[in-house]
Amino acid sequence: MNDNYTKVGMGGGCHWCTEAVFQSLRGVKNVKQGWVASFDSATAFSEAVIVEYDPKEIPLEVLVSIHLHTHKSTSAHPMRKKYRSAVYVYNEAQEIHVANILQLQQHLFDRPLVTQILRFSAFKPSRKEILNYYYSNPSKPFCKTYIAPKLRLLLTKFNTYTRQDDLQYVLPSESKDLESN
Repeated sequence: MNDNYTKVGMGGGCHWCTEAVFQSLRGVKNVKQGWVASFDSATAFSEAVIVEYDPKEIPLEVLVSIHLHTHKSTSAHPMRKKYRSAVYVYNEAQEIHVANILQLQQHLFDRPLVTQILRFSAFKPSRKEILNYYYSNPSKPFCKTYIAPKLRLLLTKFNTYTRQDDLQYVLPSESKDLESN
């Protein structure tokens, strides 16, 4: 990993969805899809991604905000063991930073955030056949139903940070609409 890059883990929903969201952002250099574990009560693996990014191009505040807005970050639904809502941090400074970000973001939501800050412990990658799932299969029903709406949200709410060329390929009508505004 380049010295300019840092990493953070994000979990909250299907890792196909989470992977596509972070792959669509400028400043993100790599997204590893799989399962992440933490410590104590979070040792079970949960679907997540590891995001390698350049904080000079996309700040951690923006990554966390995008994460909170692209999964059910206020829902303690029964699938939370498989889809733990979490930001996985690698050190104490990052943990403190994410705690401050979550506190500042809370007012944007009607209900309390359930997103946890957890220390990264272990990662198991997804099998090769499902990596880069959305960008390999944008016309599949799952992608159209669950992932495309998240990418549309990126285009409207976080447009400054999106990879316009990638999104024009998979969401052509939305990208054209943005250009005409």
